[in-house]
Amino acid sequence: MKEVKLDGFWLPRSGSTLAPEIDFGWNVAMWLSIFFFVGIIGALVIFVMKYKRRSENDVTSTVDHNLPIEITWTVIPSVLCVLLFLVGFKGFIHAQVAPAGAMEINVTAQRWSWLFTYANGVEKDNMLVVPKGKPVRLIMSSRDVLHSLYIPEFRVKTDLVPGNYTTLWFEATEAGETTLFCTEYCGMSHSDMLAHVKVLEPAEFEKWLSEEASAKAKGLPPEELGKNLYTGKGCNACHSLDGTPGAGPSFKGLFGKEETLADGTTAKVDENYLRESILTPAAKLVKGFPPVMPTFQGQLKDEDVAGLIAFIKAQK
Repeated sequence: MKEVKLDGFWLPRSGSTLAPEIDFGWNVAMWLSIFFFVGIIGALVIFVMKYKRRSENDVTSTVDHNLPIEITWTVIPSVLCVLLFLVGFKGFIHAQVAPAGAMEINVTAQRWSWLFTYANGVEKDNMLVVPKGKPVRLIMSSRDVLHSLYIPEFRVKTDLVPGNYTTLWFEATEAGETTLFCTEYCGMSHSDMLAHVKVLEPAEFEKWLSEEASAKAKGLPPEELGKNLYTGKGCNACHSLDGTPGAGPSFKGLFGKEETLADGTTAKVDENYLRESILTPAAKLVKGFPPVMPTFQGQLKDEDVAGLIAFIKAQK
């Protein structure tokens, strides 16, 4: 996964047309805060040194207020707050309204993976590929709990709410790669809910999209398909391949094993057991593991399930 690069001290590099406006608002708020922090702390230190009580004979001043000063420190911050609102609101409105003709990509989130679906039917798990210099509108939904899609370099972040559609848009300005995060805590593997973001030159993107459509039409061998789904659907967040237990049992040596279930009974791990565990994970819960796996009922085709089973069987 590519590390997010910093342009300066505070923020990641600017990678979209929205970023300069967002960064301007950030800088205005930050430098105003620094200015007033230094001014207030400086005045506090000066007043403490100048007006501290030096002897028992010092008498407290009878002056309890100063109207011109009170008006000044009320009016100036009020004006600055209005200006900050206008700067922020301008950037907010710009970020909410996608340009006409923006390319649309559907985004589906679930614990703990992302699915990106293009207009020609191409689906990519945990990889968002977009063209440089073209507005992209993401139409997003969640299958389970609240998630939040965040791409730091593009300065975009929006929640994905179960049962609703939310949207965001951006226009990438540089070819390259970055990382997409979920920034709403969604369970024990929340920190693993990452995705690659690839920005390609327009011609290269069209070539990639065409090749992906052709590859989808040809299909993959079951084990290879299962391998792709293992990472694409987020199975690797809970099921290791080296025997190390995670939130779920390791896939290493799993097929053919006799598992002890949470209710005290046992079950042999065969094709039927694996299929049931993928589609209805709570049906036969393995002892010692929490019931955190989401159901994939209605999300995987029969060939997808067969591919996952073939991949698990291959993990000797």
